[in-house]
Parts: sequence; structure tokens; C-alpha cells
Amino acid sequence: MAAPRFSFSLSTLALACMAAVPQTRADESDQPTSYSVTPSQMVQGGVGLWQTPTARMMPEGALSMSYTDNQEYRFMSVSLQLFPWMEATARYTDVRTRLYSNVADFSGDQTLKDKGLDVKFRLWEESYYLPDISVGFRDFGGTGFFESEFVNASKAVGPFDFHLGLGWGHLGYQNDITNPFCELRDSFCERPDGFSGRGGKVDYQNFFKGPMAVFGGVEYQTPLEGLSFKAEFEGNNYQQDRAGALEQDSRWNFGAVYRWNNFDFSLNYQRGNTIGFGVSYKLNMHTVSQVKIDNPPREIQGIKPPENAAAVNRQKLYNDLRRNGGYVITDLEIDDEQATFYGLQTRYRDRNEGVERVGRILASELPESIKQYHLVEQSNNVPMVDTVIDADTFREHATYSVPESSVEDTYRRVSPTQQQVDAYEPHRATGAFFSTKFFWTQTFGNPEDFYLYQIGLLSSVGYKFNEHLGIYGGIRTTLLDNFDKFNFTVDAEEAFLPRVRTRVREYVTGPMITLDTVFMQWSDRLADNWYYQGYGGYLETMFGGVGGEIMYRPIDSNFAFGVDINYVKQRDPDSTTAFMDYSAVTGFASAYYQPDFLPDTRIRASVGQFLAKDRGINIDFAKRFDSGIVVGAFASFTNVSSEEYGEGSFTKGFYVSVPLDLFILQPATGRGQFPWVPIARDGGQMLNRPVQLIGVTEMRSPFLD
Repeated sequence: MAAPRFSFSLSTLALACMAAVPQTRADESDQPTSYSVTPSQMVQGGVGLWQTPTARMMPEGALSMSYTDNQEYRFMSVSLQLFPWMEATARYTDVRTRLYSNVADFSGDQTLKDKGLDVKFRLWEESYYLPDISVGFRDFGGTGFFESEFVNASKAVGPFDFHLGLGWGHLGYQNDITNPFCELRDSFCERPDGFSGRGGKVDYQNFFKGPMAVFGGVEYQTPLEGLSFKAEFEGNNYQQDRAGALEQDSRWNFGAVYRWNNFDFSLNYQRGNTIGFGVSYKLNMHTVSQVKIDNPPREIQGIKPPENAAAVNRQKLYNDLRRNGGYVITDLEIDDEQATFYGLQTRYRDRNEGVERVGRILASELPESIKQYHLVEQSNNVPMVDTVIDADTFREHATYSVPESSVEDTYRRVSPTQQQVDAYEPHRATGAFFSTKFFWTQTFGNPEDFYLYQIGLLSSVGYKFNEHLGIYGGIRTTLLDNFDKFNFTVDAEEAFLPRVRTRVREYVTGPMITLDTVFMQWSDRLADNWYYQGYGGYLETMFGGVGGEIMYRPIDSNFAFGVDINYVKQRDPDSTTAFMDYSAVTGFASAYYQPDFLPDTRIRASVGQFLAKDRGINIDFAKRFDSGIVVGAFASFTNVSSEEYGEGSFTKGFYVSVPLDLFILQPATGRGQFPWVPIARDGGQMLNRPVQLIGVTEMRSPFLD
């Protein structure tokens, strides 16, 4: 099925409105000077001139969303500065001169759509004498519409920014310079013609091969704030374009960019005969924030605490911790020397802020004889982290009685002791709960219609039998959708792999009310740093079964390890409860690593057997920005060849995880995820387990927050 898939609940719907709500703090690296040019997006996305890239980079964390248009192409792109030295761009191309397919009953008069990925790396940062130098790869993982490689340099001189580069492939079809790699090997002299119909593979064999050309240009920042001009000399001859051989009257392209707040508006004249326009919106995911309306932290100067533990007003303490500290208590123990509070931080993503607020309340409402506060946070009724606060030191720092006061120096995080675990008796270990939220499932780039969507309610219900055992379920109610246009079917097609995901049409076009999940789960701590769970039932939309997981996760460690194994059967899309004949054993050994050499990143490698019984590895890479936004990419590589896999060649996808408090006026925890799977095939597919221990144990070594 040649369609990327987005799926998220109403809690993530706010991502679509990101441009309208969050406020971006001023950042010196984002601010142009009177003598410098601010980098802008080129037509196809990514920092550049019009058709050619430059060596420039955006500030780290910068995100640019662009739309450009001319008579042959429409481009919709998202460009992200993942690191100071790495830019990544994802793009949709609408080829206005070609139909999606020749079968009118399937795609109608919809024009051809294509996905592309670009990446650029900075090799040398500009100095007083030397330029920025970058190397990049365009459309390296798609069908090759604009496949090219380049090396370029950029140097600023006052209000001018000069650029010069060498391009291969789409950037080098003018062939006005000899490819130096031909001297090394004859195979570099020729580049394969045509476009990849299957897509998805990285065509390493094409890199730096074939014709080569010079490109470059200049940008000028005018005295008028926000207005700049760009002129470029490009290396493409437009004879191998997907839109057909295009007339080129000139290799020079000209245009202007006007910057207004976070928007860039552009108008250009290309090839000596074509007018184009575009608009882009940018924000910085490091600095994006939201103004908060919140009560100030407790002031403890001049407050006389109770004389002993017996004099503590426990009900007031409960309420103050919840209202001003965001800390919900489920159990507590207080004596004359220490106090232990079992609970959960429900409001403040910033853990230092949460600890300080709670500490200030405890310092004002507990007797001075208590020398230690223990905040034992739990997840699924399992104690995870003990934050130990030194009471006297905390008071000194909280009242600014010591130079360079820092509340962070007054507490430490340790693993709960077995005594604390055994002593934990939650006030309410049993009972039922119910919640409802909106969900929104959407796909882009479909042959039937570019945009398909499904909107509805996801109702969740559950019952806890005790601290560790519960039953949980979810019901989907579709309110509005256009999935009736979904013509793609696989029933009659022969396939190398079992249809574990490509029957998605049958699952999304079912009854208005469907049973999403129903499962029982047991979870507990096995030993210090070790956690486990077992579960069984209808585990996801397409599969049900039984499984278990065990995880090793030390406190505040950059490493974690887990193993899961599951026996599953495929659910019948025509029945609420029935199963089909297909069954499989699937499971993985997963290692999680947060490397010191790449701050704020996490790498996961999972080795095992997938749903279609193919075997291999799934790799996930995630980057966290200062705002809490996380972007990630994943890919599965199995013993199934690209030909056997089908269109897309192998499983891959991207996702954005967004903290909810970026969109509301009060502090909050919780996240919404926005995934993008360009093409969903059957190889390399993992079970969507309803509960994963890496999430349950997140507070042990926080990455997301």
C-alpha cells in the first residue's frame, strides 16, 4: 500500500496547530544581523537558493515547513536541523504533468505523488578566512526523481552570501566539468538512467557517478528588514525530469524572499521562462514554549513548621502537594526523623521544578526534626524512583541562605529499597476507571485520494483487581471519515509474506463501533533494577494473543535492556472477537543506549522475529530538544529481500513526540505522538504491544522529559 500513515489522538491534534499557539523565545543564533543573510528554504526544501542547496545550516532544532508551486511541480517539505552539523528534509512532490496511474477507476484524475528524503552534513564551519563546507545527498531513499549528490561552500561578505558547489545526478546533468572519480574507476563515468519504481532503497551504487556540473549563486540582504534577493546558476539541464523534458532558456534563476515574523514568502523566476512562488513557516524546537498560568512556588521564609510529626495536618499536606506541587500521594509514612511519600508527579515535566515545589511544601508543613524527605514515585503501582531530599540543606538553598543557591544540589535519585517496596500499600489498589479521547487517523499520498482521514472517539475502560493485576479495554467509535475511497485490496494478490499489515483496508473500513483492545496485564518488580510484565487478550487492532516482557533498567543509567516474547493470532476484520488461521511467535531482545557523544539522543536496537516470521533487526534513533519535543526515525532490516518485500524495499518510518503542555496554559505531563510510515508492507512489522516496559520505567532514566 503506497501510502504513509499518520495516527494520533486528539491530544496530538494540537501538533497541526503548532504554528498558531506556542511562543518561541528569542535566540541569538536565530537573529539576523544588519550585515548577514538569514538562510532560507529552496524550492524543494532544505536551506539553499532556488534549485540548488548551499553549505549553510539552520540553528540546531530549527524546523521549517514549506509549500512551493510552479507550472510543473508542487513541493510540500519539512526540513529539520537535527544537529548543528546535520540537516534532514522530507518532501512530497506533486508532478502536475502526470497522472498517478493509468487506471481511472483506481486513482481517477489525481496527479502523480512522490516522497523524497534529503540529508546534508557540514564538514567545516565558516571562520574568518574559510567558508562553510557541506556535503549532501538528495532523494537518496525514494524513487530518484531528484537523486543527486553535492559538495558546496558558502562564504559571507557583509550583506552578501556567496555559494559555489559541485553536483552529480540531477544537480549535474549539464555535464560541464569532468567527473574526477572517473580517474579512479570507469564505473564512475556513467550513471544509471531512469527512476526507481519500487523505491525505498538507498542507491549507493549511484553516488558521485555520471555527469557533473558547477552550480552556485549569491544572496543579498537588502537594507529593508526582512527582504533579501537570491540569484543562482544551476547545473541541471531539465532533460531527465519526471515531469518530462522541460525547456530551459537560461541556467540563471532569480527571486526574492520576504521574511515576516516566522514566515518566509518567496517569488522566483526559473529557467528563463517559469514563475514560481512559495511560503514557509519556521520554528525552533529547542526554544518553542508556552506561557503558563500557575501559582508561584511556596514561600518558606518566616513560616513556623509544626513541632512534631503528630501535629502535621495530613489532609492539608495532601491537598497542598497536589494543588501546588502536582504530586498525588498514594501512601505515606512520617516519623520524627524522616518522611516517605509514595505518589506520582502529575503536573510538572521539569523534574527539578516538581521536586523544588514539593520540597518547599514539605519544609513548611513538616517539623524541622525530620532530616530527610523521600519521594518514592511509582508507575503501575510499582515503586520506581526514590528522590531523597536533605531537609536542612534544602531549606538553606530554598531561602537563598547560601551563595549560588541551587535546589538541584539538595537531593539525589536512588532506586527504592526492598523495605520501601514492601511497605508500599496504596490507598486504592482496586477499582474501575473510564476515559474518552478523540482519535484522528490519516494517510497522505494515497492513489485514491491524496488525503484520507478517520475521526472518532476512543473510549478506555479498566478494572484493577489488586496492585499488579488489571483488565483494560478500548472501543473505537468512528464519527467521520472518507475511508470509503480506499480501493486498495490485497486479497487476490500473491505474496511472498503473510498479510500481516497490508490488509489494513479491511480493518479501517469496518463497522462504526469496533473493539480496539481488551487485555489483562500483570506487572511487578522482579528485583532491584529488574521489572517484568505478562499480558493476554486482544492486543492491537490486527492481532491478539499472550506475551511477556522483562527489563533491566538501572537508575539514571544511559543503558537498558529488555526481552519480550509473544504468541499471537490474526484477528478477523469481519468479526469483533473471532480470529483467523494465521498465528506467529514474535519477540525481541532490545538494547537502549543514550550515548554521551550524542547528547539528548537514544538508540534502540531490537533483534528477533517479526510478525510475518521474518527475522532481523529494528533500529530506532530519537533526538530530544530542549522544549521536550522528540523526533525519531526507525527502520527494520530482515532476511526478506527488497524484491520479496515489495514497494518501499524495507520497513521504515518517522515520528514526532510532543509534550502536551506546549499547547495549554497550565503545566501538564503527557505526550502525543505523530507517526509517519511512508509505506506499510508486511516485512519487518512489529506487534503494537499495548504496554511496554520502556515506557512504564521511563522515570528510572528519563529521556522524554
